[in-house]
Amino acid sequence: MRGAPSGAPAVAVAAPDAEAWMVFGMRLLLAVAALLTLYVGIGGAVLEGPWWWFVFVLYGLHSLTLLCVANLRAGFWHGPVVYWVDVGWYALMVYATGGSTSPFFSFFFFAILAASFRHGFDTGARLTLGAALLGALAVLAVQGFATLNLLLLRATFMLALGYMVAFWGGLAVDQRRRLALLRDVSRLSNPRFGVQHTLDSLMEKVLRYYGGTSCVLLMQDGGGARWHLNTVHHPSAGRPVGRTEADAAAVQPLLGPDPGAVLWYGTAALPGLPGRVQALQAGEERHGWHGADRAMCGHIADLLDAPGFISAPLPLRKGAGRIFVTGERLRRGDATFLKHIVQQAFPVIETIDLLDRLASDAAFRERRTIARDLHDSTIQPYIGLRHAVAAIRNRAGDDNVLAPDLDHLLEMCADTIADMRQFAQRFRNGRQQEPELLIALRRQLSQVRTFYDVDVALEAEHVQTINDRMAAQVFQIVTEAVSNVCKHTSAKSARVRLAEEDGQIAIDVANPHDGAAAPAPFRPASIAERVQELGGTLDVETAAHETRLRIRVPI
Repeated sequence: MRGAPSGAPAVAVAAPDAEAWMVFGMRLLLAVAALLTLYVGIGGAVLEGPWWWFVFVLYGLHSLTLLCVANLRAGFWHGPVVYWVDVGWYALMVYATGGSTSPFFSFFFFAILAASFRHGFDTGARLTLGAALLGALAVLAVQGFATLNLLLLRATFMLALGYMVAFWGGLAVDQRRRLALLRDVSRLSNPRFGVQHTLDSLMEKVLRYYGGTSCVLLMQDGGGARWHLNTVHHPSAGRPVGRTEADAAAVQPLLGPDPGAVLWYGTAALPGLPGRVQALQAGEERHGWHGADRAMCGHIADLLDAPGFISAPLPLRKGAGRIFVTGERLRRGDATFLKHIVQQAFPVIETIDLLDRLASDAAFRERRTIARDLHDSTIQPYIGLRHAVAAIRNRAGDDNVLAPDLDHLLEMCADTIADMRQFAQRFRNGRQQEPELLIALRRQLSQVRTFYDVDVALEAEHVQTINDRMAAQVFQIVTEAVSNVCKHTSAKSARVRLAEEDGQIAIDVANPHDGAAAPAPFRPASIAERVQELGGTLDVETAAHETRLRIRVPI
């Protein structure tokens, strides 16, 4: 507990299921209150028949069962269906106690209140309509139209108050969701992931929050020469994240809105109604919402292939850009909040980009220095060694028994010098045909084969997008795992697999047992600590024929 002294005992905090437990407890309290009301008989609460006692008793058992299950099972399902069942019970209670004069009409508001503050406005509004309809049917089934005036008063009051509760409950739910999204956005910035991963994560979270079909991010680089277009689709579409480069002429239609405006465009909110089109924008110079160019908005909607979208400008210090979220039933409040999201996230993203560029520039200068040192301290001595071996070979002559060995040594020196020169050139320029991680791993595994006589096969699948700092961590993990195989087993072969799976780096290191029994369970301490620092997981699978390390690190 914050503010407690270090020596104080730990204080238990409310569990995530406390809200559900409280709602189920209040339901049981209502059931007990209903039974007591019938027993006392206050306010004309009289049953139409003796058998209607079972409705109240069964409702009490139903409430007690839900409370016990919520107390015993963490994460108990608590969807809107539970409240619809409550409305059905309350309609039976109204029918059993005389219709419009029943004191149990107020029970409907428990279901409306709980559903609205837990699931939002839409669920609360639907439940309000359903409660008014079922309550009216219960009254009509008992009394017909004899008390129509009282029925209309009760139904109108229920609809009005239920709508207000649903509206305020929806605001509370939206505020909680918005605060949770802003908290997640503020935690997106991890420099080791890189800028692109941060952008993709931001777009996925925004799309998940709005429940839209796609999220499009159009951003200009710092130099202003190129435009980058990133697209994230809804998971049901089954489409990967798209990244393309475009010129200024191609992206100009998407930059049509006022640079300082938030744009909202869409069809009617309710399906089946005539196609009413709305195009609004909120600029910085004019307060409030005002009309936007419908032709321009319609053209943008056609380019995005969406019935509606919201958009906001990116607050970039250098360059320009916009973010678009496509979908249906988008509101002006959604567009305003989208502007707040990008104002919160993009200053941090620009800072990450600046740090990444500074680190890359520093790494480039360091590579040049190391390349020069490598040439002077390593390649030159190898060249001198080759000249010395060549001189010994010439003095030995062709008839010497060591001539073939000296020739072989000369070839090894020449090959090593050529490889080192190529490596120094690649290291200096920072360019290679495949990721530097794979180049370093292949070189390391080749040395393992030479020194330990262990053949290690490397399988790499889609690892081109790993950030350089993450690649350094992966290299250390794989090197340590292969070293353990060489030092602590008698295996003469091993297999290393690298892949990207579901936003994670999958690292599998396996070695056979050569018919020996499965080793005792173990956990490599250094690898486990490194993986834990990266927020990943480590599993050791031992079988009769193979031991495998399964490492998963989020990217």
